[in-house]
Amino acid sequence: MFMWFSRTFIIILGPIIGYFSISAGHKGILIGTGAAVLVIFIEWVLEKAPLDDIIAAGMGIVLGLIAVKAVDYIVLVTFSDKVIVVWEQYSLLIKLTAAYTGMLIAVKKKGEMYLLDKSISFTSKRMIPESIIVDSCILIDGRIADIAKAGFLSRMAVIPRFVINELQTLADSSEDSKRTRGKRGLQTITFLEKEDSGVRVKIYEKDYKELASADEKLLKCTADLKSKLMTSDTNLAKVAEIRGIGVLNVNLLAKSLKPVVLPGEALDIFLLKEGKESRQAVGYLDDGTMIVVDNARRFIGQKKKIIVVSFLQTDAGRMIFAKLDNDRE
Repeated sequence: MFMWFSRTFIIILGPIIGYFSISAGHKGILIGTGAAVLVIFIEWVLEKAPLDDIIAAGMGIVLGLIAVKAVDYIVLVTFSDKVIVVWEQYSLLIKLTAAYTGMLIAVKKKGEMYLLDKSISFTSKRMIPESIIVDSCILIDGRIADIAKAGFLSRMAVIPRFVINELQTLADSSEDSKRTRGKRGLQTITFLEKEDSGVRVKIYEKDYKELASADEKLLKCTADLKSKLMTSDTNLAKVAEIRGIGVLNVNLLAKSLKPVVLPGEALDIFLLKEGKESRQAVGYLDDGTMIVVDNARRFIGQKKKIIVVSFLQTDAGRMIFAKLDNDRE
C-alpha cells in the first residue's frame, strides 16, 4: 500500500517540478512526467532483478567506460587529426556500446567468477553459481545436516530470512510439539553455518511481504535466484515442478538409498504385529520398510527367517511380501 502511494506521489510531483523548475509550459510538464516514469521504471527493475545482477551490471558499465576512456586517450595521442575527428563524431555511440557490452559480459559471466580462484582471493563464503533454497520443513527434518556432513551437498545453501522467522515463531510457541520443531530447525541452521559442516550458507534477507503464504515466498525466492528448492514437502515439490522450478526432494533421495531386496532373498525379521489378512504378521526393516509375512501370525513377538516373495512400490513407500523359510524352521 505504501509503495503504491509513493508511486502516485512521484507521478504527480514530477510534472509539477518540471513546470515550476524547468519550463512553465508543456515542455516542463513532459520532462517532469518523463523523469517520474523513469524513476518508477528504475524502481521496477530494482525489484525484479537479483542483487548480484545489479551489482555485476554496474561494474560492467564502469569497466566498459574506463576501457573507452583508455582507448580515447590512445587515439588522441597516436592518430592523425582526421581520425580524431571521426572518433569524436562517434564518441557517444562508442561509449554507449562499450557500456552495454561491459554490462552484458558482467551479467552473463558472473557465475564463472568462481573459476578464477587461483588468481583472485575469495572468502570462504563466496558466491558460487549453483545454490539451493532450503525450506523450514527440511531444516526441522534435520536430514540435510547428515547429507551435508557426508559431503553430498556441494551447492551453497540459501536460507531465506522469512524461513528463520518462521522457525523462531515455532520455537517461541506455547505448544511443546511446535517449540521442539522450531528449536530443531534453528539447531540445524547453526550446524550448517559451522565451517566443518561441508556446506556454505547464505542468509537471504528479502521478505516478499506482498505474499501471504510461506510456500509462495519460497517459490518466488527460488525463481528470483534461479536456484533449486530443497524440501521434503511433497505438495510443495509438485507445485514447484509445475512452475518449472527445480526441486531436490529429500524423500525421493531417501527412497533411492533404501537397500534393494529381491524376490528369493532370505532375511531375519522380528514380527511385530498382526497383518490385515488372517494369518499375516508384519515386521519392519531398519529403514522402516514394511514386510508382510504370510502364515506367520502365531510367531508374533519372535524373530524369524523369511523369504522375500515380491514387493510393491507406492507413492507412500515400498511394501515387501514374504513367507516363512520353512527349511530353516
